[in-house]
Amino acid sequence: MESNPGKLLIMYATQTGNAMDAAERIGREAERRGCPVAVRSVDEYDASSLRQEDYVIFVISTTGQGDVPDSMKAFWRFLLRRDLGSNWFEGVRYAVFGLGDSAYQKYNFAAKRLDKRISDLGATAIIEKGLGDDQHPSGYEGALDPWMLSLWGMLYQINPKFFPKGPDFSNPDAKLIDQPKFQITYHNIEERNYQSSTFSDLKGLELQIERARSMSGGKSLQDKNKPDCFLRMIRNYPLTKPSCGKDVRHFEFEFVSSAVQYEVGDVLNVLPTQNPEAVDAFIQRCDLDPEEFITVHPKEMENRPLKARMETSEMPIKLRTFVELTMDVASAPPRRYFFEVMSFFATAEHERERLQYFASPEGRDDLYKYNQKEQRTVLEVLEDFPSVKMPFEWLVQLVPPLKARDYSISSSPSAHPHEVHLTVGLVSWTTPYKRKRKGLCSSWLASLDPEQSMGIYIPAWFRKGLLPPPAPTLPLILIGPGTGCAPFHGLVEERAIQSMAGPTASVMFFFGCWNKENDFLYKDFWLSHSQNGGVLSETKGGGFYVAFSRDQPQKVYVQHKMREQSKKIWNLIREGAAIYVAGSATKIPADVMSAFEEIISTESGAPKDIATRLIRSLEKTGKYHVEAWS
Repeated sequence: MESNPGKLLIMYATQTGNAMDAAERIGREAERRGCPVAVRSVDEYDASSLRQEDYVIFVISTTGQGDVPDSMKAFWRFLLRRDLGSNWFEGVRYAVFGLGDSAYQKYNFAAKRLDKRISDLGATAIIEKGLGDDQHPSGYEGALDPWMLSLWGMLYQINPKFFPKGPDFSNPDAKLIDQPKFQITYHNIEERNYQSSTFSDLKGLELQIERARSMSGGKSLQDKNKPDCFLRMIRNYPLTKPSCGKDVRHFEFEFVSSAVQYEVGDVLNVLPTQNPEAVDAFIQRCDLDPEEFITVHPKEMENRPLKARMETSEMPIKLRTFVELTMDVASAPPRRYFFEVMSFFATAEHERERLQYFASPEGRDDLYKYNQKEQRTVLEVLEDFPSVKMPFEWLVQLVPPLKARDYSISSSPSAHPHEVHLTVGLVSWTTPYKRKRKGLCSSWLASLDPEQSMGIYIPAWFRKGLLPPPAPTLPLILIGPGTGCAPFHGLVEERAIQSMAGPTASVMFFFGCWNKENDFLYKDFWLSHSQNGGVLSETKGGGFYVAFSRDQPQKVYVQHKMREQSKKIWNLIREGAAIYVAGSATKIPADVMSAFEEIISTESGAPKDIATRLIRSLEKTGKYHVEAWS
């Protein structure tokens, strides 16, 4: 029998918070069985120390097109080092649980790659990797629950000291699992001689955002607290007809702070403003004083990296401002642990029983229907359980963080200096119980009237997207149906300006929409550049091709238009063209890649597997890029 195994290290890499939630749940379940654990984000851990661990559980989400989360990129680069031999992880036992969505082409790709790499480096798997799927009726937890039971059983077989009373024992006397992670300090501002109005409006807003985000529990070490800039909306107009069943807008913003240098293909990160009435209702429901000044600190500061400790603000902020800027109270659904903690603060017996049921394995499916499928907000859940009085420390920990939203930039900085433009489809849907829902950020942006919003400053960050700015002499094949055309609008603007200074290469663009009359986004723009020797003109070796899917009985999509231009596409690929694909992540990347494989196979006479290998080669050499979103 092995000696005392020590702590079970659980490491997570998350983009939206789901992997962190799953990792913390695994940790709680292990502790309930008597096993000591340590739960860490991969960006809070020195990767070179990993070989000193005996047992490691990885919980990894997949983002984009099979990418690792931002918090894992440095860790993953370390694992890919060539000087790590095949026995580098020898003696380490590990398990991997992945979170993904089988509607995406590269389902759980990050977890699969991590599992293979760790195995290749000599570690021993405790159990087969688990793969959580958002398409499951219970979400990723449909796979997590049985996977955890297998994990406890195998750990107990390896070393019974992990679970002194057996893997099936769960402490029946467990109270509130643990204490909240955050400590709230309330300040007497008069005593601190705090001045809240010594800054201009813009500087004051920047300071408030920086303070609030530095204290928020929902940020990763990669997040920047201070916005890169502030924007003011100067144009807001629809690109679709009112009756067509969708609402796509063109937004133009000017810099009101110092301008940021960006490139075509970059992404704008926008922090939305929450509905003030919802914020006030949340504060009132939770019996909080909006005028209190607070600071928020993680309780385990000594276990956090120096960078995190240094960035934690010591300056107090109004409670209402903190809620408004960091806690998503009326948009995102709470996680399962929220219901479990709520049950400890419910004074009505029937509410406590229902919350305990929701938090149990037996109630998992019903919770998924009540919560995730309905996209119930924190405020709605709290209103459904009026006897619950949850301390603010727990709310800070468990309310979903208010996240900035990513949008592909649709302007060229050369064509529009001091401005940035977006093409945004308003997100709206009806839940199974006929509740009308809207996306927080898109609906807020659409509600802004440039004439009436001069004093509204929009905090924003810029980051590199997955579509690198191409050289003027690089031939391009672009596929962007719907709002997938956004980055290509800026790219064509840029290429048009470049063509005035010298020769530019051919550009083929395949666009798709429902109807020619209703949602042909930027119709005049594309047509003007496809005529009279424009950058999309056939006389320049390119072309503009549109698929109107609903203008005829038989559906026509971009991949059909691509096949019609099979020979031209193949010739451009042979000339070294780069392929850029943008749009919805669920079907477009897979359908477009399948069309390319078919075109290459048909035109070259090569078998399908050879065509597939050529596409993979284009990906590896930076000639095939995909920017997709859900």
